[in-house]
Amino acid sequence: MAQQGILNTTLRDKDSLYRAYMSFVHGGGLFVATTKEFDLGDDVFVLATLEDIDERLPIPGKVVWITPPGAQGNRRAGIGIRFSESADGVHARKVIESHLAGLLNRDTRTETM
Repeated sequence: MAQQGILNTTLRDKDSLYRAYMSFVHGGGLFVATTKEFDLGDDVFVLATLEDIDERLPIPGKVVWITPPGAQGNRRAGIGIRFSESADGVHARKVIESHLAGLLNRDTRTETM
């Protein structure tokens, strides 16, 4: 069932942000845990709450990853979105990558890979 939607996500610390950030996606991406059904290519708007930021970060994007309920490895159900090339999408990527400075090349398990 394809849908457009607004999703909220809270990433309480750098470890949560690291696990959700999809650095392998061109332009940046973010995994958002959800049980709502989406199709690849669906437009999505995420309001992300990050540590150290008083306001929610608006992130427009498209679904590029789907982890269905019951996925192998006890992975949480959700979607990965690729940030749009809009000013909000570029800003979100810069804010997230500045929060993750020095952590992006870790070999720690993430929500997607």
